[in-house]
Amino acid sequence: MKFILPLFLLLGNFSLVSQSINWVTWEEAKVLNEVEPRKVFVDVYTEWCGWCKKMESTTFSHPKVVEYLNEHYYAVKFDAEFKEDIELNGKTYSFVDGGKKGYHELAKEILRGQMSYPTIVFLDENFLMIQPIKGFQDAKTFNQIIHYFGENYHKRTPWQKFTQIFNATQLLNQEQVMPVKVKGN
Repeated sequence: MKFILPLFLLLGNFSLVSQSINWVTWEEAKVLNEVEPRKVFVDVYTEWCGWCKKMESTTFSHPKVVEYLNEHYYAVKFDAEFKEDIELNGKTYSFVDGGKKGYHELAKEILRGQMSYPTIVFLDENFLMIQPIKGFQDAKTFNQIIHYFGENYHKRTPWQKFTQIFNATQLLNQEQVMPVKVKGN
């Protein structure tokens, strides 16, 4: 009996670990991508950004979001004020000291000069820009966004049409799980 409780707690911790995004560094994403090409999702944040922390604690902990990101993307958490050099696609990016505040050149490039946090950035399997999206995203919206880019709908379907189809599909899936009441029974 003494061993059951610690084992239970240990197994419980594994389930919590599996419910988080598998964040990797830029270097790890490059190595992993050589073995299994995937799109790259980048969370560009700063330590002082309140909305970044809220997105981390809500959106990035939602089970559907975690599951989809871990299966379809390499997720990079990138501090826009990171001080070390990063090499990507044959170019070296460095920190630019701005006195009180600075920025990383790679952050400026993938944010297209719009230094706003949080910003989520989607890159293709070759680390080329698909699209940055500024601002806090709730779990429902973010789930739509990751499917839109993850399954290449962005190449063939306008966003408005995709969200209509996606929402209808999600509703149908929920109805299949829930029993339907039929009048007269």
